[in-house]
Amino acid sequence: MSSKQSVHDRYTRIIAEIMGRRVETDIDPTTERVREVLDLIGDPQRSYRVIHLTGTNGKTSTARMIDALLRERHLRVGRYTSPHLRTARERIVLDGDAVSEEAFIDAYEDVIPYIRMIDERSEVPLSFFEVMTVMAFAVFADAPVDVAVVEVGLGGTWDATNVADGDVAVVTPIGIDHTDFLPDTVEGIAEEKSGIIKPGSIAVLAQQQLPAAEVLMRRAAEVGATVAREGLEFGVTHRDVAMGGQMVSVKGLRGGYENLFLPLYGEHQASNAAVAVAAVEAFAAPAEGDDELDPEMIGQALAGVESPGRMEVVRRGPTVIVDAAHNPAGMTASVAAVEESFGFTRLIGVLAVMEDKDVEGILEPLEPLVTEVVVTRNSSPRSLTAEDLGDIAEGIFGSERVHVASRLDDAIDRAIALAEDTAEFSGTGVLITGSVVTAGDAGHLLKGD
Repeated sequence: MSSKQSVHDRYTRIIAEIMGRRVETDIDPTTERVREVLDLIGDPQRSYRVIHLTGTNGKTSTARMIDALLRERHLRVGRYTSPHLRTARERIVLDGDAVSEEAFIDAYEDVIPYIRMIDERSEVPLSFFEVMTVMAFAVFADAPVDVAVVEVGLGGTWDATNVADGDVAVVTPIGIDHTDFLPDTVEGIAEEKSGIIKPGSIAVLAQQQLPAAEVLMRRAAEVGATVAREGLEFGVTHRDVAMGGQMVSVKGLRGGYENLFLPLYGEHQASNAAVAVAAVEAFAAPAEGDDELDPEMIGQALAGVESPGRMEVVRRGPTVIVDAAHNPAGMTASVAAVEESFGFTRLIGVLAVMEDKDVEGILEPLEPLVTEVVVTRNSSPRSLTAEDLGDIAEGIFGSERVHVASRLDDAIDRAIALAEDTAEFSGTGVLITGSVVTAGDAGHLLKGD
């Protein structure tokens, strides 16, 4: 057996061990287990500065932009995001690249003795997400990084990542999602997410619904955090659709940044870019005074940003787009982006959705956009069956517009065939959406990654 194969086999066994723990959706709301492990290994999360992100939509794209901007400033950056599209290694990123299998193995073997110690004396063992969080903090300390960009897994206050104290707390738009684990009101969800705003930090707030904004502002006042709000202290001042993305101008906390090319689609991504710029400006203050950041640096960083599975064009002729929208607000934003950036005259949807989601709320924004839909399931055991999704879809689209395929690969083939059922490819397309898992599965099938 080659050494490369041996490493891969060991990595595969470790992933199986971690995945054998409680999954991310099996929540036991406390940070104590993670705190105890990190205390045993020397509190690695305190050895670098942290930019912490929460919100309902846009966290991962915004984290990627912040990462790119920081690296363009010649800082060493660690990034921790979830969920992953194809491999768990995507969650732990150093200098823009997912950690290698060797580095993943080393990190796991370094921390697992301490994790097992806490498992033995806890009523509930550490979950998959808690183990990954410990590993990420340890990897970033060992690197070492100058700053870690850390996305919450779920919520905020009791999320495993909240053992770190962010210099900057970023809150992307808050909406209703994950109501099996979070409150079922915007105010309640905002209360939970506001827990990442720490004393003396800078809270960078994306545009929010008024009830969420009030909760976040109250939390900032209680802990003495400085607040920067999209639409007031910073924001997008202009944008135009461009080939392969959009041109964006941003009012930052320190100055204006004009004509930035962003290779991502949709108004929501422009807002994410403004939030990312403001977060990096906040992170740089006050050590570097009040001068604006280098506009050329910002332009170069944003022009190179990628956000796989987010309005990602994976094929042409017909155009196939993969998108991870998985709640009503996310789907509404994605539909607006498609309408703005693509001139489709015939668009076929491929849908696979998790059974614990607001399925009708996810499907309804698509109804005016797509010509027909092919409903299916993804690789997750939480996926709604194709038959059940078909029943719901028929109530929204009408039975004549709905097709059912039990496997995602068959659904994609069927959708492409339906899109090709026209004399011209230029106005036809396929949108594969409904879940991060759906986006990951489709990317693997269509790109082979």
